[in-house]
Amino acid sequence: MKKIIALVAIMVMAFTGSAFAGTLQVKGSTTVLPLMQKAAEAFMKANPNVSISISGGGSSNGAKALIDGTTDIGMMSRDMKSSEIEKATANGRAPEQFIVALDCIVPVVNPANPVGALTKAQLFGIYTGKITNWKELGGEDAKIVVISRDTSSGTYDCWKSKIMKKDGKKHRVFPGALLQASNGAVAQAVSKNKKAIGYVGLAYLNKELKGVSVNGISPSVAAAKDGSYPIARGLNLYTPGKPTGETKALVDFMMSPAGQKLAADTGFIPVK
Repeated sequence: MKKIIALVAIMVMAFTGSAFAGTLQVKGSTTVLPLMQKAAEAFMKANPNVSISISGGGSSNGAKALIDGTTDIGMMSRDMKSSEIEKATANGRAPEQFIVALDCIVPVVNPANPVGALTKAQLFGIYTGKITNWKELGGEDAKIVVISRDTSSGTYDCWKSKIMKKDGKKHRVFPGALLQASNGAVAQAVSKNKKAIGYVGLAYLNKELKGVSVNGISPSVAAAKDGSYPIARGLNLYTPGKPTGETKALVDFMMSPAGQKLAADTGFIPVK
């Protein structure tokens, strides 16, 4: 990994053409976080006088930080809401959106669980508390432990829009679900409980989790690009107005071939 970062750092210097100095604050989505961490490491290696501080907390926290002026870049795994855009604009921080990668939200179960395919209707039933036992889905006779993200999460927002919507109405995840604050926390909880189900960004899949196909479509680069996977989305960076200086250089790098390679290496789908 260090060799990859060093190589990418050389590409950053070649791409930007000059060194920058300053401090950048980046806050928001835990889905975008691993990509931003890799990009920041390469960028700081090429620009030693730049310090980049990164924190997660969810897409809503990224939007809030952009609105109140405590971040230079907001990471969001959903689009900003019109109300958030209005507040930011009123504070003189009209948001500029940059889609840096695509992602699939993947339902995940423990590898010991025999269930490997679900429909959107079945996921709706699980997360509204209507389906409560794995035997209803072809699995063992065991109560389903439902794990979800908290409401500040862009991943939750996308899940609610694409899975929890029925008859034109968005339904809430039922109160018995266990809420987690990050993709990593969901992944850890599911990996330790063979009765659990959760959902994570594509980059968080690992050997301790089993990804579940949705409506017969497995999450993949091709399925996200052609729109056949039912729970695909864009991953965004937002800046307060048109970016300049080191902020612009970092965003430009993430949209460059080197940055897009990092997106692919992280497990996301490049947009270029």
